Amino acid sequence: MSLMRQVWLLVLGVVLASLVGSVTVSTGSVRQVLQTQLQIKNADNAAALALALSQQGGDAQLMELLISAQFDTGAYQSVLWRQADGKLAFERHAEPRPSGAPAWFIGLMPIEVQPGVAQVSNGWNAIGSVEVRSQSSYAYDELWRSTLRSAALLAVVGLIAGVLALFVLRRIRRPLDSAVKQAQSVVDGSYAMVEVSRVPELQRLTEAMNAMVQRVRGMFEAQSEQLQVLRLQAHADPLTGMSTRKHFLAELDSALTRDEGPAEAGLVLVRLRDLAGLNQRLGRVAVDQVLVTIAHAVKVYPERVNGCLGGRLNGADFALWLPAPDVARETAQALAEALRSSLPAFGSGIQVALGAVDLPRERPLGAWLGMADTALARAETQPGFTVEAIATRANVDLENQGERAWRVQIVEAIKERRGRLVPYPVLDREGQVLHLECPLQLQLQPQGPYEPAARWLPLAIRSRLTAEVDALAVGLALEAITKDGQARCINIAPGSLLDGGFVARLRELVFQSPPAARKLGLELAEGAAVEHFELLQEMGRQLRPLGVKLGLEHAGAGLAQVERLYQAGLDYVKLDASVVTGISGDAARAAFVRGMLIMLRSLALKVYAEGLSDAMDVQAVWDCELDGVTGPWATARRRPQ
Repeated sequence: MSLMRQVWLLVLGVVLASLVGSVTVSTGSVRQVLQTQLQIKNADNAAALALALSQQGGDAQLMELLISAQFDTGAYQSVLWRQADGKLAFERHAEPRPSGAPAWFIGLMPIEVQPGVAQVSNGWNAIGSVEVRSQSSYAYDELWRSTLRSAALLAVVGLIAGVLALFVLRRIRRPLDSAVKQAQSVVDGSYAMVEVSRVPELQRLTEAMNAMVQRVRGMFEAQSEQLQVLRLQAHADPLTGMSTRKHFLAELDSALTRDEGPAEAGLVLVRLRDLAGLNQRLGRVAVDQVLVTIAHAVKVYPERVNGCLGGRLNGADFALWLPAPDVARETAQALAEALRSSLPAFGSGIQVALGAVDLPRERPLGAWLGMADTALARAETQPGFTVEAIATRANVDLENQGERAWRVQIVEAIKERRGRLVPYPVLDREGQVLHLECPLQLQLQPQGPYEPAARWLPLAIRSRLTAEVDALAVGLALEAITKDGQARCINIAPGSLLDGGFVARLRELVFQSPPAARKLGLELAEGAAVEHFELLQEMGRQLRPLGVKLGLEHAGAGLAQVERLYQAGLDYVKLDASVVTGISGDAARAAFVRGMLIMLRSLALKVYAEGLSDAMDVQAVWDCELDGVTGPWATARRRPQ
């Protein structure tokens, strides 16, 4: 039983005890008063009757008539006349009058009164005595009414006292609840601050809790800064600060395999020509400055455009991936102009070749690099700052059919619920399925094939249909969970958060299937926490109390850009394939993953690795003590079961 409940019961017990005690004392006092008054009445009436009888000169008939008259006019239970020798000369009796008081009350509060007795005389001679006993039912009636009035009055007073006590207890409980919530926020990793209590006994508690939370928050920020240092050591080129070749290719491969993003993208390769000759003519220091200048020109795009990737492939080569169609040539030309105006300041003979390609995003990584190298080789055959571009048409169906027709097909597929979820397992160390990742496929044509999201999602994003698509996916997931009880996760597009009614629609779906909701996870890309943090936080406040899990996928270096990650209200994080791929042979990369794991575990988050295909990397992930893995390796391991 809680402390507040015990205090409230104590207060209630005291009030009830006081009420019962007060009513009992009041009733006893009134009973004593009524009993005394009834005793006095009996005595007075007996004396008055005896005086009247003494004036009758001993005439028995007149005395009997007088006694009868007195009995009939008063509320008497009995009147007796006894002669001087004690014999009963005359009597009148009446049945006891029924009382309005309950029998248990009469038995609990008896009124015992002795009859009034007075001597009757004839002159100086005593001729007997008269005994008068009044009806006691009237006294019981008055005692009962007095008790009810006292109980009602004291009950009102007790009720007022109880309400005031409840109000005071709530005021006392408020800082205690705040302290409990603050402690829970530390457990959840949100590190909330509370207002210092005005209650002296609780003021030191809240101050100590705030100081502790501030210190823990400082430790988290220090961990974040240390993690940033580890990231630079593991993923960044020491000279330029750009991603190394290994990390850039891992990021690019991960970006090409995701469902979200445009159907077409661009890749630009930048090469500083004759690096060895420049080192001899200009010196290593000057050439390093040239390389840093090229890196700064390339880094402008990843820093300003979400989704762009940049890296240094080797000593003289840089790469820039652009997640947008038909921009590679234009971007390469802009880079060439910028470098043409800045690089000659370091010396003569500096030349740069740029190769640009626009390709469908579904093409494999090798095709991207091969065509970009071809364009770069063509550019190197020409002097100066030269750009060569290659473009391959993508999504011919979209061009032939028309964007509007595709949008109609997507809308119809959503309306008719022509969709299915394709499950991919997330496994723990023992090979048990933690949950299923379930990307959505749509049947755009009735009776036609189910199309993967990479084919129609870019157009759905452009047409602002992601909220309807995600609502369909969540509905299908809840139905599947209800059938087999297996936990499932659905990818939510960042654009869906911008739809004002999307979260309310999800709440309605969740309310319809409460048991299934507790096994439902919603995943958003890391960029959603950076660009739409408040919307992500509100989504968590609305859905997590209903049992829905909330997570970030494709997480990597961008986590350091989330200023209040501890307040995001997340349940788990999935590290991007670019972070964990190659971890088995790279100590720096493994140290970065361990540092990220420590930071995320301090926020009470589960941490998974995604996109793993190599068994050695999986073992290295287990050595880092992550909670689960997904990717081709996990899918292949589960398939035979």
